[in-house]
Amino acid sequence: LSDGGKLLVVPMGGSHWLSMQQVVEKLTNRGHEVVVVVPEVSWQMKTTEAYTVKTYPVSYTLEELDNAFHEYVAMHLKDLPFPLNTLALYNSSVHVFRLFFLQCKDLFSSKETLQYLNQSSFDAVLTDPVFICGATLANYFSLPFVFFMRGFPCNLHYKAPQCPSPLSYTPRLFTFNSDHMTFFQRVENALVALLELVYCNGFYEDAIKFSSKVLQRDVSLLDLLNSASIWLLRFDFVFEYVRPVMPNMVFIGGINCAQRKPLSK
Repeated sequence: LSDGGKLLVVPMGGSHWLSMQQVVEKLTNRGHEVVVVVPEVSWQMKTTEAYTVKTYPVSYTLEELDNAFHEYVAMHLKDLPFPLNTLALYNSSVHVFRLFFLQCKDLFSSKETLQYLNQSSFDAVLTDPVFICGATLANYFSLPFVFFMRGFPCNLHYKAPQCPSPLSYTPRLFTFNSDHMTFFQRVENALVALLELVYCNGFYEDAIKFSSKVLQRDVSLLDLLNSASIWLLRFDFVFEYVRPVMPNMVFIGGINCAQRKPLSK
């Protein structure tokens, strides 16, 4: 027998949660005490008896959440040339991110929820990092935290742990290139890489300002990300562009949205 730890889970709704939920249920089966903190308005995040669910009030409606996501998806389906595609996707992403990040602001506005979490004496935080609320909360309570994720914009899931990512054959997001690039595609790849830091700082601008205010110190995006203890990556190393990775990066491909089913004969 071993003593289970007490884990605070800060998830993201929708398909992200469907993947994380399997892990959370396994942790409770192994003796860990788990508390999942969720907004009152969310996607696919239903209560269960397997673990404790702590909800907090939010300042948006489900209709607003749905509309923002539909606009986001519609923009991805438009066939625009470069760089119009990058600019359009950026503006759409910023809009949907700001709506989602209201969850984090509402969480820190709920004094009752913060008091409950502070008194619960957690050992660690498990979080989906896309909206960096879990990382901010972990820093706020001075707790170690684990990322459970598929990927970051701007290649941050490799940049933050300081992994090499050669521009010569690793295509950047929004270029839609493969690892076999022409000279001009490599130039395009390099230009997009130069813009990535500006892009992600703008994308996360409100979140960084809010985190700095909450933590009462100036923080950068990389400050929040590179302090993660473990990166649980929901994809397979062999299906990605080959590169060195850090010891605290663990590939757990196959944990996506639903339980795997055996292949038919």
